[in-house]
Amino acid sequence: MNISVRNAARMAGAGLRALLVLTVVCGVIYPLVVTGIAQLAFHDKANGSELKTGGKSAGSELLGQTYTLDKKDKDGNPLPDPKYFQPRPSAAGPNAENTQYKLLVSGASNLAADSRVLLDSVKQRRADVAAFNGVSPSDIPVDALTASASGVDPHISPQYAELQAKRVAKANSLPATRVEQLVKDHTDGRLLGFMGEERVNVLKLNIALKELAGK
Repeated sequence: MNISVRNAARMAGAGLRALLVLTVVCGVIYPLVVTGIAQLAFHDKANGSELKTGGKSAGSELLGQTYTLDKKDKDGNPLPDPKYFQPRPSAAGPNAENTQYKLLVSGASNLAADSRVLLDSVKQRRADVAAFNGVSPSDIPVDALTASASGVDPHISPQYAELQAKRVAKANSLPATRVEQLVKDHTDGRLLGFMGEERVNVLKLNIALKELAGK
């Protein structure tokens, strides 16, 4: 009986020591080492690809966000700010606390291509975007009318950015040519020259616009 008790105590002690060692190694040392390597080798990515302006965080270049006024339309939706380039629509919508889209509900609307709800929303968006930018509805690119699959796409097409340039220039009392050049300077090409499409990061573009308007 005593031998069994001693064996049980020895096994329990060994198990407890293993638990403590693994806790320290896996729960403390390993996370610290991985975090240290990430901060040294991939500092920007490890911190969420954060962009700053004026010493303050402006958001992540990987996440879309809205640029709205305090005013709301008849349906209670915030009105877009004419001084900024607007992102593509999102099924996620912004957080109540800030302008970034809701990450917990990121995703597409999952509406079918023949959905009446989708068709009506695209029709309404086309009219709204055309009126907001003072252009013809036929000039509106598709990314201004449909949400991305993720719901948090930070990019728009160069065509959509160029379409907004005159409205943005007028709202900020800037020459249209300066704002159009800003769009060209912030247009990213295809990956490796042939993969994907050309795109414009809206947050980067708006940060540059704010700096230009402040000069």
